[in-house]
Amino acid sequence: MRYTGPQGKKARRLGQAFTEKQAKVLRRRNAPPGQHAESRGRLSEFGLQLKEKQKAKFAYGILERQFFNYFQKAHKQAGVTGQNLLTLLELRLDNVVYRLGFAATRSQARQLVSHGFFQINGKRVTIPSYSVRVGDIVSVPASKQKSKYMQTAKEKMKSHTPLDWLDLQLQDFKAKVLSQPITEDMEQAINTQLIVEHYSRI
Repeated sequence: MRYTGPQGKKARRLGQAFTEKQAKVLRRRNAPPGQHAESRGRLSEFGLQLKEKQKAKFAYGILERQFFNYFQKAHKQAGVTGQNLLTLLELRLDNVVYRLGFAATRSQARQLVSHGFFQINGKRVTIPSYSVRVGDIVSVPASKQKSKYMQTAKEKMKSHTPLDWLDLQLQDFKAKVLSQPITEDMEQAINTQLIVEHYSRI
């Protein structure tokens, strides 16, 4: 099942924040939850690899089976497996919505997509894992543009600068996918080499 517990507690356990709210929790208490957390020994090599995979799953809100499927697809592609993996995750529709600034978190972006707030090339898409392609137009349908949420989001997004691979046209509630994301545009906190090593053991 997808993790639905306290995000701050999960961030503390992994030692990594992916949202401002999680970062605030870590700043207040940067130690794993649990009575004897401070006395726990160092992680083994396998433990470090497993933890890195858990960080990536937590960051993108993905379950184990789906994450493994992404890894297998990345492994079959030409190039560096770890970079391919993050590229596939970044091209998920919920992540694109998050990167554009329509949502404060990927979890929120996933809900917006599921509730029909976005279209791809004019067609309604309600699948958060939908993979966008270069050239795709991500837009908010007219019926949703005047919603209270979108009007509030529009004001907040005026001070938001999307990554270079996304061309946001805020006035029209749409954006174009210009290219695939480069390494600098992806989650820098995730060590994909450890994830590759983890799956090479099984």
